[in-house]
Parts: sequence; C-alpha cells; structure tokens
Amino acid sequence: MQRLLMILLVITFPLSVIGKYLHWSDVALFAIACAAIIPLAGVMGRATESIAIHSGPKIGGLMNATFGNAVELIISLFALKQGLIGVVQASLTGSIIGNLLLVAGLSFLVGGIKFPQQKFNRTIAGTNSAMMLLGVVIALVIPAIFTATNPKISNSMSIGVSVVVLLLYLLGLFFSLYTHRNLFNYTEELEEEEAEWSMKKALLILALATAAVAFESELLVHTIETVSHELGWSEVFIGVIIVAIIGNAAEHSSAILMALRNKMDVALEIAVGSSLQIAMFVTPVLVFASLFFAEPMSLVFSWPELGAMVLSVLLINFLAQDGESNWLEGAMALGAYVIIGIGFYFL
Repeated sequence: MQRLLMILLVITFPLSVIGKYLHWSDVALFAIACAAIIPLAGVMGRATESIAIHSGPKIGGLMNATFGNAVELIISLFALKQGLIGVVQASLTGSIIGNLLLVAGLSFLVGGIKFPQQKFNRTIAGTNSAMMLLGVVIALVIPAIFTATNPKISNSMSIGVSVVVLLLYLLGLFFSLYTHRNLFNYTEELEEEEAEWSMKKALLILALATAAVAFESELLVHTIETVSHELGWSEVFIGVIIVAIIGNAAEHSSAILMALRNKMDVALEIAVGSSLQIAMFVTPVLVFASLFFAEPMSLVFSWPELGAMVLSVLLINFLAQDGESNWLEGAMALGAYVIIGIGFYFL
C-alpha cells in the first residue's frame, strides 16, 4: 500500500506543479490536487508516528492527538483565507461523519467478515463517545439555537464556546495520558513499535510534506468554485464528501488494516479519536485563526450539517456501547453514511 501511495505521489505532485504554471483547467487541477494530498497525508502520518515513538508514550500520545488532522487544518486555513466559510464548515462536518460512519463502518464490516465478533475497550470507547456528545451535540447545537433568536451574538458566542471546548479537550488528554492512563489499556496485545525513521529524518520529511500539502491545498481551494459550477456539485457537497475523504484517506486505510488484524481498539481509536480531534481541537483553532482573516468563522453550522453530525454521534455511541462489533453493525454505519451523502448531494 505504501509503495502504491509513493508512486501516486511521484506522479501527481510534479503534475500539479506543471499544471499550475501551464494554467491547466481547474477541474483537472482539482483532481490532481486531490490525488496528491492522499499520499502526502500518509507521509505526514508516518513522520508524525516516528516522531511520537522517539518522544515516548506521553509526548507521543500528545503529538498524535494534536497533529493527527494536520491536513484538514491546512486545507481549512487556505479556505478561510479565500473566504470559503461554508466549505470549511462542510469539510469539518464531513470529517466528523466520515470518521464516525465511513471509517468505523468499514472497520466493523471488514473486520467482522474475518472475525465473527470483535471486542474493544469499553472505557476508551465510552470516554471518547461522551466527549463527542459534548463536542458536537452541546458545543455545536447550542450556538445554532441561541443565535437563531439573536444573530448578533454569533461570533462572541463562538469564541466563548471554542475556549471552553478546547480547554476540555486538553483536560481530556491530561486524563487519558496522565492521571488515568491505566484505564486506557487496549484489550489486545500490541507489538512494541519501532520508529520507521530517525527523529532528524522524520522532522525533515514532516516539514517537506507539510510544505507540499500547503501547496496542494492552495491549489485545491482555488479551484473549488469552478469545479462546483462546471460539475454541478454544491460547495457543501464538495466539502462534506470530497475534501473530507481525501484529507482522511490515510487514516481510513490504517483503521481498516487494524480491523483486519483484529485490533479493534486501535481501529476505533483512529475513527472516533479523529472525529473528537476535529470537533474539539481543529474546529476551535479554526475559529481563532479566522479572526485574522477578513471574515471570521462562527460555530453556527447549517441544520442539515448539525443533524448529520448529531445522528452520527448517536449511532456510533449506540453501536459501541457493548464493547463488541460485527459486520452487520458496520453495514448499518455505512448505510447511514450513504444516506447522508445522498442528502448533501441534492442540497
């Protein structure tokens, strides 16, 4: 898999550079940028993982919890710079529902076909689920309700909620990595990890990959409006489905591989933990970052986006509450994702 991704990167990155300066069509540049970001996200993930292993379990866990969604953050920052607030909110929505339903669903389905019943740590799943309820149902729905009666408080309330949510996310990290780390042991035995690259090499690769992702993200964002017009896709659909999937492609494959090895703790941590990071870390950071641009971003999402996120959180909470999974539960999660995708396509 990694070899195929590297071949894809070697082909697509030079093409994107050439295409930009030869002024290829926006649709072609959009497709090439999407294809290039997928392997680059994988390279960033591998570099971050190597740095985390060299740094030790506590610092490593903190790194994974803060840099795991760097690609989505970079894409969103360029979109904010362009004033595409709707695209940013849509991509955040897509990342949350994509990880909860698509990634977890595929993991349950693929793993369940190979193993009739797979188990995972209920404490980890329960804590992450409770945090997701806070990060989505409380932190995103409440601003929409209150600003519906008084739109003037939108930005002020968004900043206040973002401060609280980010603080609670950091407290959650302290809880799981320090004070109650013993409760977060995986149900299966994990091999001792060895770093793929040295610390120096990993830092260099991470820096180069981040610069390349920034280039591709700017190219992607600049072509969204034209692609939306020419293909007849709404910007919301592009954000919820296309941008969200390419930004999380590397994590998708990692979770599925873990499920195939009967390591559902890791697979579920990738899926739910990534959604948690988007809701409680990336989203508040983008709210703060948007204050430096012409148009600030609020936490007031559209009702279809809120409905999709809330229902996704509730469904995955219900499926994970018993600490076991099977292929039928995976099929249900995937079915829910397809239904939501159809809805956004027709918006």
